[in-house]
Amino acid sequence: MKQSLTLGKVTKFMGLGFLSTLKGLFTGKLDKEEFKTFLRKTVVPIASILLFIGLWHMGAKSLYNIEADHKIEKALTDQGQEAAVALRACIASGESGCQPNTLPSPSQVWDSYKSLLRDHNIIAADKAAFIEKTAALNETRTAQGLDAITYTGRPSFVDQIFRSLKTVFAGFLLALFIAVPLGIFIGLSPTLKSAFNWFIQIFKPVSPVVWYLLVFMIVKTLLIGSNEDSSFTISFISVGLCSMWATLVNTAMGVSSVDKDYINVAKVLKLGNFQKIFKVVLPSSLPLIFTGLKITLSVAWMVLIAIELLAQSPGLGLFVWEEFQNGANDSNAKIIVAMFVIGIIGFLLDRLMLTIQNWVSFDKTDAI
Repeated sequence: MKQSLTLGKVTKFMGLGFLSTLKGLFTGKLDKEEFKTFLRKTVVPIASILLFIGLWHMGAKSLYNIEADHKIEKALTDQGQEAAVALRACIASGESGCQPNTLPSPSQVWDSYKSLLRDHNIIAADKAAFIEKTAALNETRTAQGLDAITYTGRPSFVDQIFRSLKTVFAGFLLALFIAVPLGIFIGLSPTLKSAFNWFIQIFKPVSPVVWYLLVFMIVKTLLIGSNEDSSFTISFISVGLCSMWATLVNTAMGVSSVDKDYINVAKVLKLGNFQKIFKVVLPSSLPLIFTGLKITLSVAWMVLIAIELLAQSPGLGLFVWEEFQNGANDSNAKIIVAMFVIGIIGFLLDRLMLTIQNWVSFDKTDAI
């Protein structure tokens, strides 16, 4: 019996509960409650995904027909019957030059996704060939104290994803190092709380665009004459300043709401200030601090797109803007691909924070 329970825990820990449920389903050893749970957690989500794709396909087809009819009607009005017939035939043939530019269908988005991956493979091969070709020359230049020759070709979609992740994690770390210590001091001191309250209330609602402009004013002056990538620096500082407020407020709230009995015990044990913070205050405040950090990371990922666009940083934000401006036949589909990538990465970042919280905190939180 004990061995069976241990095996069940291991299976659940490894995420293989789904496989054991399927085994019970096919062998007929699944009880009523387990079957209901299987329906709710597996069948219902799959059905909702299929429903979403079906509605999306029908909506895209309807919008395609509306746009096509409008183009044909306009051709008939402006150029006559012959031009309208020719346009109708062109649209029916599937030729890319005359297709309506509207909401893409799921199949078009999937084709654009594969196209972006092929493009990434081509760029990656070119980059590898360039590095191999310049390896000997760069070794000589480095020995002479000169800068190595770097690849300056355009980034691929995958490269832009990693650029955005690098920016958001740098901004998140900046927010963490500013907000958590400041939140601890504010939570421990009613005087500091009164001193900083106006500052928090005024600057917390400020738009990401305004934060970007403020950071741009300062950083462009500090980096005059520098070869450093200013777009990255401006982007991650702007992201950090935009997103840190939830962590600051939640940390201060968590610290100020620590049970007074814990503080009294720390006094009785004659713990120093740092010992009191790290052994009493922080462990008690972790659930609220991590709630703030989760919100901070989510906000950082959301504002990143707008800030990258403004800073011309080669990430997902700039990719979306360039595709929108490009207006090519597959640009809309590529924008939808980017939208799904942004959403999936945001979801994974949220799960990452939840996992870390459950590792370091006694308060285990279930995912929503």
